[in-house]
Amino acid sequence: MCGFVGVYQFDRSRPVDEGLLTQQCDTLVHRGPDGGGVWTGPGIGLGHRRLSIIDIGGGAQPMFDVSGRYVVAYNGEIYNYRELRERLQGVGYQFRSQSDTEVLLASFAHWGSACVDHFNGMFAFAIYDRETHELFLGRDRLGQKPLFYYVDKERIVFGSELKALLADPMIPREIEPTAVADFFALAYVPAPKTIFKRIFKLPAGHRAHCKSLAPEIDSYWDPSFAHVDKTATLEDNAAALHALLEDSVRLRMRSDVPLGAFLSGGLDSSAVVAAMASFGTSRVVTQSVGFDESAFDERQFAREIADRFATEHHEQVLSTSASDVVQQLGYFYDEPFGDSSAAPTYYLCEETRKRVTVALSGDGGDESFAGYDHYEQAQWTNNIRDRIPRLLRQVSSAPLQHLLNLSRYNRKALDLNQAALFASKEDRDRNAYNQLLPQPYRFRELLSRDFLASLDDYDPFTSVRDLYARSGTDCLVSRMQYCDLKSYLCDDILVKVDRASMAHSLEVRCPLLDHRIIELATRMPLEQKMQAGRSKIALKAAVNPWVDSEFFERDKQGFAIPLRDWLQGPLATRFESLILARSGGHSGLLSRFGVKRMWYESQRGLAKHGHQLWNALMFEGWFQRYIERIDSPWKAPEGVRRAVPTLPVHPAPRPSP
Repeated sequence: MCGFVGVYQFDRSRPVDEGLLTQQCDTLVHRGPDGGGVWTGPGIGLGHRRLSIIDIGGGAQPMFDVSGRYVVAYNGEIYNYRELRERLQGVGYQFRSQSDTEVLLASFAHWGSACVDHFNGMFAFAIYDRETHELFLGRDRLGQKPLFYYVDKERIVFGSELKALLADPMIPREIEPTAVADFFALAYVPAPKTIFKRIFKLPAGHRAHCKSLAPEIDSYWDPSFAHVDKTATLEDNAAALHALLEDSVRLRMRSDVPLGAFLSGGLDSSAVVAAMASFGTSRVVTQSVGFDESAFDERQFAREIADRFATEHHEQVLSTSASDVVQQLGYFYDEPFGDSSAAPTYYLCEETRKRVTVALSGDGGDESFAGYDHYEQAQWTNNIRDRIPRLLRQVSSAPLQHLLNLSRYNRKALDLNQAALFASKEDRDRNAYNQLLPQPYRFRELLSRDFLASLDDYDPFTSVRDLYARSGTDCLVSRMQYCDLKSYLCDDILVKVDRASMAHSLEVRCPLLDHRIIELATRMPLEQKMQAGRSKIALKAAVNPWVDSEFFERDKQGFAIPLRDWLQGPLATRFESLILARSGGHSGLLSRFGVKRMWYESQRGLAKHGHQLWNALMFEGWFQRYIERIDSPWKAPEGVRRAVPTLPVHPAPRPSP
């Protein structure tokens, strides 16, 4: 795994500052501690940091193709690079290394921008054409690898992390107000926005051509639930999924360095470990983390899977002292990030990196195979709606509200204004996408009146609702799955995993995010994914040859932390000094009354405001580091090798035309 940064001047005669580019590149040392290089040409500069995984001795970057025309800086893995290499050799391409980077270059030379359609992998890359002075940017289908860019009248600055761009003092650190609202509403900033004005994310599944004053961006992949195959039985789909899972894991086990897996004991990670063990090439190394609090601990299930497949299993117990990591999350995430599971993920990656350099993960199963509770809740409430005569629904929603509150979903009962929304199909849909949102409109209680007034009528939930509207299907749950695949998965889950793993120079690969698996899942009828209180039916059937599906018939726990204990314990002092000691916090954007009320109620057990308070803490910690530029101490994590210097790259002379 790697990191890169680059500068593309619209005017080819304008030089790139190689010294500044080197400084920008070195901010990414955690992503690539094994080596680095920079190259500059007329109007262009590329810098790269490398974590050696494939072809350790021959994959240095920036890399030039055999013709000398194209040069690439690249972060990620093309898992099917061997198959593509053979295919390209068959049409005359020659290779000087065994790296997937060179295959990526040859693929671009052969297929042009359509090369991304041939890749099975996670990637973000920049390819520069020295003949035409054009730049091509690409990002993988689900955004597993990040790619940011800044545009002004003279240039585009792009890279793997915001900190690499911000190392250029000419790039302003001006906060985008609507992105602040997005963060407090969703707990992340959705693409293509970032927290900064004029800096953007290339969205997942998109590519960009740069040759003028603005990148020309287009989408090359989008999951579709519109073509359900009702002829395929559950047995057919389970068999196909089993075969795809085996092949996906096989491709992701290609590595020239030690490899292991995350293991929670849940269905997704267990499926990955089972597939790894089925190849029998070596004993699988697995890692789990847990808490002393039983409500947040699944280690017993992980042990059962580890014993079943005889893995070399390791555990780490996190206590309240683990909350110290929150001071570092702002640095590694670059913009406010409110998913509290980033903390245990950070420690999971730290522990895993002590033993392996690559780890396989089970991320992606919930979104593709309908594993989240809110899917079942939406389907359940919709079924009730369909059984109530239309006239009765129009007369009064009170009986329906009472029925919902008595249901087994009382722990996540609908708000009154949502429960009343069942009189029409449009209202049903509005209720469904509201369930995708974390407590709609509670975010306003955290922000000051002046800041909210400055937003005018901006609605931070519009991005989710737009996704829901263009999902291309009438199926309620499929629409919700589409939204989660395009927003929550891309902008929350995968961001969390990328930054936490790269903080420790650990590469994480996700077999369930293989696009072939997702495309198969989108074609499955809903009843093969969830029905009658059961979820992930097809995935359980696919894993059944390895593990009896009954093992996974238990309540979903997730990867949560004991927020209340942390906020009432070791984080209390930090919260009070960072937020309560100043009116509006360091940023001045918080509501002094709203935050204090939530803090008071939470500390005394009168209400649960943990997620809102955590968001406030993460925002203010980020603001202090990136806007006020007050750094907290940080040391390189144990197990990360000392970085070698970034050196200039001097390509071989280009052949004469």
